[in-house]
Amino acid sequence: MSISHTQTASSTDRARLFRALHESGRPLVLPNAWDVASARVVEDEGAAAIATTSAGVAWSLGAADGGRLDRDLAVGLVARVAAAVGVPVTADIEGGYADDPGGVATTVRDVVAAGAVGINIEDARHSGPGALRAVGEQAERIAAAREAADPAALFINARIDTYLLSSGDAETRLADTLSRAEAYVAAGADGIFVPGVTDPVLVLALVKGVGAPLNVLAGPGARTVTELAELGVARVSLGSSIAEAAYTVVRRGAREVLTTGTYGTLAEAIGYGELNDLLRGSGT
Repeated sequence: MSISHTQTASSTDRARLFRALHESGRPLVLPNAWDVASARVVEDEGAAAIATTSAGVAWSLGAADGGRLDRDLAVGLVARVAAAVGVPVTADIEGGYADDPGGVATTVRDVVAAGAVGINIEDARHSGPGALRAVGEQAERIAAAREAADPAALFINARIDTYLLSSGDAETRLADTLSRAEAYVAAGADGIFVPGVTDPVLVLALVKGVGAPLNVLAGPGARTVTELAELGVARVSLGSSIAEAAYTVVRRGAREVLTTGTYGTLAEAIGYGELNDLLRGSGT
């Protein structure tokens, strides 16, 4: 696989830069991408790093989200994105595309070899008993990920799905989230991602209670990046929302031309020449 003409920094340099971008009050903003073209568009708009969305990646490769994507396909996509951009890349690896800690370690080694300097790994369980993995079980998986890659080479963002899945009752959810965060950081996580939280009081409680940079999921209805920065958030992700919006354009465009025979949905599209130029020289 060729390397993009824009990708000049070493992997170590990119990893160091990516880690430094996690600063409480000055969040790293990640408009998540799902293929090379979306990654190049996001980079061209000035993003300091590229984050993949597991949902968008899975959909683009013909699979449903939720641990259903083949690991080799996922890693291949990371390699293509990393080769095409000059900024650090962090990969959403869902639960690690593996049933056990050893498999998680294999995934992490492959993703790092593909050029990623960060990962997201979640504690949601897509099969088996319970919506969430037990704390100890997930901590073992994070420890395996940490052992597979030196901290200087990989930023591990541990995702806690207590709020996204409405796990437990509201009164104990915060305590459970903080307990999980403590265990995951002790196991080797560098950052904590808690999607599903938008209430500023709760965000502030997490910022104060989590012993690592806090990542939140933003989108319509959430506080602005500026407001999240004021609360001390260190990382803001858009998750699958841009991919969802892109597929919404597909639906609207198809519906319009098939029903009315008109093309208004396509009026604000990126021009062919501009998009083609963004892909010239990208590694594929």
